[in-house]
Amino acid sequence: MAFALPSSLSPHVCVLSSPDLEHLLRASSLPPLEDILQSFSPLPQGVSYCHLANDVKTTSWTVTTRTTNLVTVPHSTFAIRFSNLIDVENACMEDEERRSARIIDWIGERIDQQCPKWVGDLEKDSTRDSERSPWWDELRRCLEGDNIPSKTEGWNHPVSIILAVSTTAANPLHAVTTLHSRTLEFPSWVDTTHLVCTLIIHPSTSALSDEDTGVHVYLLPLILPSPPPPPVSIPHLPPQLPPPPLDMEQHDINGNLTSTFSNTRESPAARPNSLRMSEGDIQRTVRFTREFVVMSLVPWMERCVIEWNEVYSSSRRLPSRLFSSTRRLFGSGTSTPQTPIHASSTSISSLPVRSHTYSASQASLSNPSLSLPPPSQQRRLAEFATILGDHKLAIGVWESLRKEGKGGSDILPMLLSPSPATILHVTQSLSAIFPSALELPAHAQFQALKYAVRWETSIFHNDFLSDTLEGERWLVWAAGNSEEVPTALLLAHAALLSVRKRAKRRAALWYFFAASKLQKCGIKPLAMYLLRRAHEILSDQPRKLLSPSFWESQGIVASQNVGFNAAVSGVEHPLGRLLYATGEIRGALKLFLGLLRWSSTVSTRAKNDDDDKDEFLDSNESYLEDFTVALSYLKSVSGQEVHLNDLIIPIKFAVPASGRLIVRGDTVGGGVSEWERMEETWRSFWKPRGKEALEKSGKAVVGDSFWVEVVLYNPLDAEVTLANVTLIVEAQGHDCDWLSRNVQVESINEIVLHAKENHPISFAFRVSEASTIVITDLRYEFLGLLPTKESLARRGRRLQDTLQQRLTPTYTPDIFIKAEIVDDNLELDVSFATDEPLVFLEGEYRWVDVRLSNTGSRPISEVWLLPGPEDQIGPYCPSTEISRNFAGVLFTDNKLPRWTPYNLHLEEELQPSEVIKKTLVWRPVRSANQRICLMFIYRERGGCTFYYTRVMKSYEIDSCLIVSAKTYTTPLKHHPFQVNVEISNIGSTVLRLTEVTTISPVWQSRPLHPSSSAPLQPAQSANFSLAASPLNDKDCIGKSHDFVARTLGNVLNGREVESGNPPPLSLSCKNSFNGEDHLQLLNPAISHLYLCGRRNIIASSLSRSHPHIPTASHSSIFPFYNPFSLDILVFWEIPSEQRCGFTLLSSLILGPSHGALQEIVSDAEQAKVKRSMYAETQREKTEMLQSIRNSEWNAESNPLVVSVEDSLVVEHDFDKGCLCILSTLGDVFTDARCVGAATFLSHLLSGTIH
Repeated sequence: MAFALPSSLSPHVCVLSSPDLEHLLRASSLPPLEDILQSFSPLPQGVSYCHLANDVKTTSWTVTTRTTNLVTVPHSTFAIRFSNLIDVENACMEDEERRSARIIDWIGERIDQQCPKWVGDLEKDSTRDSERSPWWDELRRCLEGDNIPSKTEGWNHPVSIILAVSTTAANPLHAVTTLHSRTLEFPSWVDTTHLVCTLIIHPSTSALSDEDTGVHVYLLPLILPSPPPPPVSIPHLPPQLPPPPLDMEQHDINGNLTSTFSNTRESPAARPNSLRMSEGDIQRTVRFTREFVVMSLVPWMERCVIEWNEVYSSSRRLPSRLFSSTRRLFGSGTSTPQTPIHASSTSISSLPVRSHTYSASQASLSNPSLSLPPPSQQRRLAEFATILGDHKLAIGVWESLRKEGKGGSDILPMLLSPSPATILHVTQSLSAIFPSALELPAHAQFQALKYAVRWETSIFHNDFLSDTLEGERWLVWAAGNSEEVPTALLLAHAALLSVRKRAKRRAALWYFFAASKLQKCGIKPLAMYLLRRAHEILSDQPRKLLSPSFWESQGIVASQNVGFNAAVSGVEHPLGRLLYATGEIRGALKLFLGLLRWSSTVSTRAKNDDDDKDEFLDSNESYLEDFTVALSYLKSVSGQEVHLNDLIIPIKFAVPASGRLIVRGDTVGGGVSEWERMEETWRSFWKPRGKEALEKSGKAVVGDSFWVEVVLYNPLDAEVTLANVTLIVEAQGHDCDWLSRNVQVESINEIVLHAKENHPISFAFRVSEASTIVITDLRYEFLGLLPTKESLARRGRRLQDTLQQRLTPTYTPDIFIKAEIVDDNLELDVSFATDEPLVFLEGEYRWVDVRLSNTGSRPISEVWLLPGPEDQIGPYCPSTEISRNFAGVLFTDNKLPRWTPYNLHLEEELQPSEVIKKTLVWRPVRSANQRICLMFIYRERGGCTFYYTRVMKSYEIDSCLIVSAKTYTTPLKHHPFQVNVEISNIGSTVLRLTEVTTISPVWQSRPLHPSSSAPLQPAQSANFSLAASPLNDKDCIGKSHDFVARTLGNVLNGREVESGNPPPLSLSCKNSFNGEDHLQLLNPAISHLYLCGRRNIIASSLSRSHPHIPTASHSSIFPFYNPFSLDILVFWEIPSEQRCGFTLLSSLILGPSHGALQEIVSDAEQAKVKRSMYAETQREKTEMLQSIRNSEWNAESNPLVVSVEDSLVVEHDFDKGCLCILSTLGDVFTDARCVGAATFLSHLLSGTIH
């Protein structure tokens, strides 16, 4: 892995200057000595300056180090950190947790001060994603400027101390002695193994002459002209944390006083970015810096590494079992630690230290932090080897420390090659400093921050962003859940690195998290910038690999489809709030409005958790609330001069497809599909009779009111208020002045739409001149603040005529709601004579009056009535296909009646303003809606266009009678069947039975017992028996079965069903109640209701039994009557209330059957089946065959009845022989198909067949 040592891991050198030197530098307008030396780090490579007898020569050089194996390691750059010794001593006395908190706050302050300029520069730079962000560089420089030693690592512990004096002092030697005799004020945990060097600065104004110096003693001659030369620019020095306040007290965890800052110096000013030094002084200072590193510091560090490595190697040369055995055999008084804490070597120059550094004084016992040991010799060995480039040794030592749990996982990712194990080192190093508590302490945050910056700085960029390491995730892990500014910058830089990797969604997420943390910290400019970057990334449409036909089929505009809508809304809302807080009101308003387009789509997601749902709803409400507050504020500060044309609502409340024109007579209920079905029924009925079209009833009339209905739908999950809602109209051939004079449009003050609510609204119109107006737009004030206009146009039909139209979506012109206002009109108004709610008993029929009023200006000559498919209603004298005689016989064509309209005969034309009444007979039926829908079709005269008007009436039905019957066979030949009828009054009203009528093609019934004429009380039942006798005409049975067999055979074989008629029948009608001959069924109105009721029963039964046979073909396949059927009509009345009705029982089948369809079913099963590739088709055929097998037309029963004439007890001894009993054998029906079986059985019993 390519490795560049971060400057924060470079050797740390402390400088202690004498007072005379500090005075000399201030007089020369120069910064402190440590800042002067720091300006030459890292050391310039390749060129050195040599001063020999006032002659300057240049030579090439490079910093090289040697490993423990004496291998030369060249360094392309070598950095040194210089700091003031007194500042370091004072900082070490400060509590580490408090100092970490101060550093984090200090970094946040610096970012807050400089971010406005950074953001302004970056917004103008188009290559901002390819460069390092300025806040990241500032964070890195702040961390590089931290030179204070730490208890957990030794990188900032001083490696060398430079004691600097000048020859301007009265006695320079005494000054040097004073500095050497000074006691170090370091706590016990600071490593005191360091190199001490002496630097003597000899200015040209000094009276002393140059003298020879000893080892680690340097003489630096400087000119220091007066006045100072012009400043020379130098690289910006890393910023440093300001010192704590003077006399700041330190306390331990228990609150006990531990120390007070007393050894303090004057707070330094800002670090310089220029030096007022001459060129010669600069060259001589560079030479000193190079010689100090090459001739003193590096050799000393190499010698330390060699000595420490010998100790480290010797401790691991023999296995630990040998040492334990030796100790067991020979004993040992004391145990030597495996990793000894090193002290100052005799070969190392050192300064005296305070006694509490190594002795347990009272202060050290009272403060546990002062008794902590310095970093172990093994760790210092690993650090020195890393600095010198001896990576082989460093990796081994760091691995050993890691296994012992003493650190090293943070350094190994920078030394090892990229591998999955590197990620494990990163996670281990972070988990070691992150406690299990939710809130991270300041020192843990600061330590993780240093780790992250070191990794990003030292590891080669391509390796850091590779898929193996994914270094941008390391920064996120280091950020943790802290809410401080530095951790937010870690997330922001991780997002920038993800953008370079083209992981845009992840980058947007981390930008958003970083902006949220910065917003909480009060750094709004940078937070807004990061939110904008996240918004730009999320708004970048991904490449769409789907066909354009897919988007077209889904009704989605591909150019408007953004890939991550939910995340966009999460970014726009806080960004809008920041814009509002910083005064950018219009930008905030646009974002708040833009949020609405996402909330309408995101809200369709399923939410299983109620808390999450409430939170989601609150977010929608907060969008509207923020928009209201911002727009109200903008209007208050701008007055009437505010222009809001650029604010456009991204959602639509109007549903153009549901808009419609309403004129008088159209304000009725009923489902739209129900009315459309009735229109199609009329067109099918009239198609063979004429070509006249059917149009909606009437047009708007001048001076009369009409309405335009617009459906408003709230797509949001929050309540919305629309104010001053009205419609915008245009008139063909007229201008705006004509509209203002002649057109009146209703305006609604306020409409409140609840969440996800559909709300139809009708606007009243009145036009004073004939014209055609077009309703183009809906106008309202959104939330009572923002004027808005929505188009009511519907997209036209898709064109498919030409190849170009099929390739490129082309549509007809948009469709608008148009209203034609005429001076005269053809209009029929229909209403029931009574507006009172209607309550019926089940089965009750009434004669109701309907008013027909010509409200138009032209006469009406023809009116038709079309009821619903199940409604039993008709004119008082309907035209029927049933002919009647007074002998109790009805003739029918036996064809299932179709749903057709009735002609309401008009004696003469219905003139304008004329009103007539028509009487209808109505027997309501139970339904889901409990309403009747009637359509009246009319026209002016023959050949003219038909118009229609609609009427709806609601009603209620109460229970009344229940009729049930049971059939039995009898031995009597003249009535082989007996029918027991039970009538139960389940209502609350006393009823009187007036007539029980039976209807059948082949059966005639009579009562077996006289019936009671007493009223039937509630909860009472009446029972009576009927004797069913066969009629003489039985030819209809075979003809009807042959017809059904032929039609169903065509269905099973896939042939076309012929439109033939079944054989006609004559129906026998008999009143079986009290022996009366009166038949109410002969009344045309009653017979019409009976046929309607039976049609509903038969049609419903066929639809359930044969679902795979089309309903339209039922009338051509199945007869209306089964020849064996027997219908029972029970008529009742309530004389006191003048109410009457009947109950129909139409489910009885009397007589034997012999499986008339068995032959065609067997043929269909045995026929060669044509295989189908669709399993559904084969399954439908099987189900159809099974339904025909189980139908009533294929029923099979025993045609014979055997009975014993004598019922006495007979005793007989069967040992003597058989017993002969006189019995009667009879057939229940003398059908020709049953004669053979009956004759055979009769001969068998009589003994003629053996």
